Amino acid sequence: MQRISVVVIGAGQAGLAISYCLAGRGVPHVVLERGRVAERWRSERWDSLRLLTPNWMTRLPGWSYRGAEPNGFMTSGDFARYLDAYAGATGAPVECGAAVHAVRFGPHGYRVETNRGTWEAAAVVIATGHCDQPAIPDLAHALPAGIRQVTPSDYRNPAELPSGGVLVVGASATGIQLAEEIQRAGRQVHLSVGRHTRLPRRYRGRDIWCWLERTGLLDEKTKEVSDLARARRQPSFQLVGRPDGGTVDLGTLQATGVNLLGRATGFADGVLHLHNDLEETVEGAQRALERLLARIDNLADQAGAPREPGVAHRIIVGTAPTSLDLNAAGVRSVIWATGFRRDYGWLQVPVLGADGEILHQGGVTPAPGLFALGLRFMRRRRSSFIDGVGQDAQELTESILDHLTQPSRVAA
Repeated sequence: MQRISVVVIGAGQAGLAISYCLAGRGVPHVVLERGRVAERWRSERWDSLRLLTPNWMTRLPGWSYRGAEPNGFMTSGDFARYLDAYAGATGAPVECGAAVHAVRFGPHGYRVETNRGTWEAAAVVIATGHCDQPAIPDLAHALPAGIRQVTPSDYRNPAELPSGGVLVVGASATGIQLAEEIQRAGRQVHLSVGRHTRLPRRYRGRDIWCWLERTGLLDEKTKEVSDLARARRQPSFQLVGRPDGGTVDLGTLQATGVNLLGRATGFADGVLHLHNDLEETVEGAQRALERLLARIDNLADQAGAPREPGVAHRIIVGTAPTSLDLNAAGVRSVIWATGFRRDYGWLQVPVLGADGEILHQGGVTPAPGLFALGLRFMRRRRSSFIDGVGQDAQELTESILDHLTQPSRVAA
C-alpha cells in the first residue's frame, strides 16, 4: 500500500497538464497510466492521422510547439513524442503499465487498486479524456458475420480492410477523413451521414481555428450557453489536418465518388435501411456554418482580411436512397465512426448519471476529492481540445488544493 496526496489516472495531455500544475504548487502526486505516455495516440490511431488543430495551438502548461511548421499539423506519432518530451522535461511522476482496476472510498480518502499495487490518496483526478471506448450502435449486431466491422481505434489503413466496398457510418471529423482516404485508395465508399458541424479549413486568409479563437467561441463557459447538455452533444468539427491545408467536406467527398447516404436505422435480409434525412441534415449544417461565418466576418472586416467567395457554398446531395443492399453494393467492411463513450466500470464511487457519464460541475464531482479533467465542454468549449486542458487544469488545481486543506469529508 502506497499513500500520496493525489492520484491522477491517465498520462495523456490532460493527466500531464494537471501533473504540471500540481507539481508547481508542491502537491505530491502520481500519474497512473495503463500503457505508455500518450498510449491512445500510439496504439489507437490510424496511420495517416494528423491533429485537427495547427501546431501553434499545441499548447500545454509550461510547454508549447516551437518547431519550424507552426501552421502544419502533427501526425499522431509526432504528438505522442511531443507528450513524451513534455513528461520528461517536467519530470512528471508517471507510473507506466499501471492499469487501474478500481477506485473506491478508503479510510484516508480513496483507494486506487491497480495491477501494480494499491494507492491511498486524499484526492483522485480522472484524466482519461473524452475519447475512451468507441460507441458502436446496436445495429452492428444485426450485420452478417461475413462483413468485417471495425472502429477507428482498430483501423490503420485501407490495405488492412477486406477487398470490396466500404461503409463508413458517421460523418464528423473521423468519418470524413477515413471516407476520403479509403475512396482515394480505389475502394468504393458509402458514407452514412448523421449530424455534423461543417467548417472550412481556412477562411479569409487564416486557419479557421484562428477565427474561432478571435471570436471568443472556444472560451465560452458552461454558464454562458442556454443548453449545456446539447452543447456537450455537439458533433466534432468536420475538419482534416492535411499537409496541403485543404478542406474536406461532403461536397469534396461527393466529387471523389463517395456515395452519400442518410442516417442508418436498421438492417434486415441483407439490406441496410436508411433514414430519408440526408438533405435535412446537410441543410442544418449549412445554416450553422453560415451563422458562424457571419460572426467571423464582423471581425475579419475590421482586420481587413480578404473576402473569400464560395466558402459557404451549398452542398447539393440530391435524392438519397432509403436502403442499401450491402451484398449488391459489394460492401465487405463497415467502419463505425460513431463517436465515443466513457467506460467507468472501474469507478466504484456513486458519481455517474443515468447516461453513465460522470456528474460534475467544472470537473468537480459530488464526491469530495474526486475530480475529472479533459471532458467535453467541462468548463469552456475548448475543454476537451489539446489547447483547452491547460487552463482547466490550472483552475481545477485550486479546487484540489481547497480539498486538501480541508478536513476529510469522504466516508470510508
